[in-house]
Amino acid sequence: MQGINISIAQLNYHTGNFEYNVNKIVQSIQEAKLKQIDLIVFSELCVCGYPPRDFLEFTDFIDQSKHAISQIATHCEGIMAIVGGPDYNQSNTGKKLFNAAYVLKDGAVSQVVYKSLLPNYDIFEEYRYFEPNTIFETINCKGVNIALTICEDLWNLDNHALYVINPMAELIKHKPQLIINIAASPFSQSQIENRKQVMQANVRIYQIPLLYVNMTGAQTHLIFDGGSMALNSNAQIIDELNHFSEDNGFYHFTENQLQVLEKHQPYVELHKLEQVRQALVLGIQEYFHKQNFTKAIIGLSGGIDSAVVLALATQALGNKNVLALLMPSRFSSNHSVVDSLSMVSLLNVDHEIISIENAFKTIEETLVPQFNYSPFGLAEENIQSRLRGLILMAMSNKYGYILLNTSNKSELAVGYGTLYGDMCGGLSVIGDLYKTEVYDLANHLNLSYPQIPNQIIVKEPSAELRPNQKDADSLPPYEILDAILYDYIELRKSPKEIIESGKDEETVLRVLKMVNGNEWKRLQAPPILRVSTKSFGPGRRMPIVAKYLS
Repeated sequence: MQGINISIAQLNYHTGNFEYNVNKIVQSIQEAKLKQIDLIVFSELCVCGYPPRDFLEFTDFIDQSKHAISQIATHCEGIMAIVGGPDYNQSNTGKKLFNAAYVLKDGAVSQVVYKSLLPNYDIFEEYRYFEPNTIFETINCKGVNIALTICEDLWNLDNHALYVINPMAELIKHKPQLIINIAASPFSQSQIENRKQVMQANVRIYQIPLLYVNMTGAQTHLIFDGGSMALNSNAQIIDELNHFSEDNGFYHFTENQLQVLEKHQPYVELHKLEQVRQALVLGIQEYFHKQNFTKAIIGLSGGIDSAVVLALATQALGNKNVLALLMPSRFSSNHSVVDSLSMVSLLNVDHEIISIENAFKTIEETLVPQFNYSPFGLAEENIQSRLRGLILMAMSNKYGYILLNTSNKSELAVGYGTLYGDMCGGLSVIGDLYKTEVYDLANHLNLSYPQIPNQIIVKEPSAELRPNQKDADSLPPYEILDAILYDYIELRKSPKEIIESGKDEETVLRVLKMVNGNEWKRLQAPPILRVSTKSFGPGRRMPIVAKYLS
């Protein structure tokens, strides 16, 4: 057997933008033809973009997807292609759609393979739309028998309790020589390593090579890192595509051997903080680019959170497309203004200073009869925050800026933020990073070149909404707070389990009461770029009106 040449295409798609997606796919097919490739493979639901969510409930959307696949098929003369897209369920039972991989050759669809294990956890809700497959067939390319699977965690079925059929256990009965897995696997801080372990575990079981194809780019809150890879029959990763960018891989398969045709620059494993930096920069770029936005505005307070967001936004959009707005009040320390000015100088971004003091005094005076001369308190603090939000949104409306939110995950968790104030924004950049992680990322950013003045990093955190205010006045130290939050949010430990792990009972119960009592606030927060395994947003659905630890 002479074998076949295979290309894997790691591309950045745009959900619902069929013309854009088709053009990308066709261009890759044409380039593959020039390299005498026999089979080119694209990622899961690439034709319509992932995740399509409730677009799948529109018949017109499915019809456009099918038409796009037909367009792509006309370019598949002399080459076979595998592309992902939805397909109608022709039976009278179950959901109306399948999550499908279309096999295109000789100018038409020659075979369609359906996804069996439909994720139904965290951000994934595929069982809402798709029917699981129960019929298993291999595909054939020039005599090579291939097991084609769709983003299925074949090694560990724990997250697929609804389904009992392991697709590879069925496909292996057909004696495949190669596994191809097409995926749409979003980034998290642990996902890159977990993904490799899953792929290697499968190859060790079935002892045949594997090609894994993922997408890259971002779709609202989800970031896709790519990281497509090729594994030989010994479960060695012989090639790994770049992360957070488009890339292609080229391979030759014969007998039981998979070889690299075009060697990449050896992939260098990224430090976890560098992964997060690249993910967040990509997330900002994609959110702006795919909605035709160009300019961002950020409220720069002199604190660590807004500083990190400003640095990331500058990397993502360029310093000429970012405006920093300083809005001091009577409680703003001089060093906050000085530190902010130092940072905008380091990054060479435009800035403006608008004091909120006069507006704050006016509102205070206006509310004297209603507040009945009561002492200064939370209401007055929140007025300042809301004034800043109002000014930022006014600038956004007037000049077309998109406001980037600067709240971190610790603050969002315990409700340490003002609704319609510092929780305003079109996109939350660091809302999936705990405060301690924000500090770590700040230090990491400064390793490449000075971006954040050291004084901002070392100062004690404060909202500066009343005299001598410090975060520690109302919250546990962030090292303690974040450890409790991580146990509760990411690990889903019960209050009893967290306390039994050695954490102070009174502190644990106080923190968790704040978390549960502020779900209504988080529901009104902007979309949050997801970099953890359990982000606030679609992946964490908690009741608002409920009694738990009350």
